Amino acid sequence: MANLATTNREGKAKRSEVTELRTTGKIPAILYGYQVENTPVAVDENEFIKVIREVGRNGVIDLDVNGKPVKVMVTEYQFDSIKNQITHIDFVAINMKSEVTVDVAIEVVGEAAGVKEGGVIEHPIFEVSVTATPDNIPESLEVNVEDMEIGDTLYVSDLRSKGNFTIENEDDEAVITVVPPQQEEPEEGEEVEGEESEEAAEDAEESSEEENKDEE
Repeated sequence: MANLATTNREGKAKRSEVTELRTTGKIPAILYGYQVENTPVAVDENEFIKVIREVGRNGVIDLDVNGKPVKVMVTEYQFDSIKNQITHIDFVAINMKSEVTVDVAIEVVGEAAGVKEGGVIEHPIFEVSVTATPDNIPESLEVNVEDMEIGDTLYVSDLRSKGNFTIENEDDEAVITVVPPQQEEPEEGEEVEGEESEEAAEDAEESSEEENKDEE
C-alpha cells in the first residue's frame, strides 16, 4: 500500500486559482466516502503518477489528510490530452471490510497456437466487472491463450476460479476467441480463380452448338 500526501484547498476556488495550482504541479481533487465529509484537496502530480504505477488503477492508497491516513481508491481522474496533464481526481474513502465493484482489465498472455496456424485473436471485451473487498481486487486478470486453437473460445465462466472475488459478467460472455483467417474479397472487375476457365468452357460449348446448327 502506497502513501500519498495532500494539501488543503478551497472548495469553490476561482478558475485562476485552480490554474495556478496546476501550474505548480498540483492536481485538484475531491475526497468523499466512508466516514469522511466531502473534502477538497490537492496532490502532487508526479507523486500521484508514481503511486498509481505502484498500486495499479484499482489499488488502495493511504491518503494523508491533515496528518491522518485515509484509505482510498481512485474512482475517476480527468486527463487533458492536449496539455498532457491530469486535471482532477476523485478519491473515495473505503471500508476495507466492505466489498466494492470495479472494472478490471483482461491481460492476454502468450501466443495462441491457432494464431501460429494463421488464425486471428478476437477480443470481444477488454475488462470485466469484479466485486471484492479492496485487498482482494486484482490489478488485472491474466489469460493464457497458448493452448487455444482456431475455433476455440474462452468465456467468463473460465475466469471464475482465478481469485477471491466475484465476476459480475454473465458466464456465457466471450472473452477471447481464435477465428479462422479472413479470406480477401476479390476486387471489382477481378475474376475469382476458376471462373475464367469455367466461362471459357461455356463459350466453347455454345460455339460448338452453333456450328452444329449451321452444318444441319
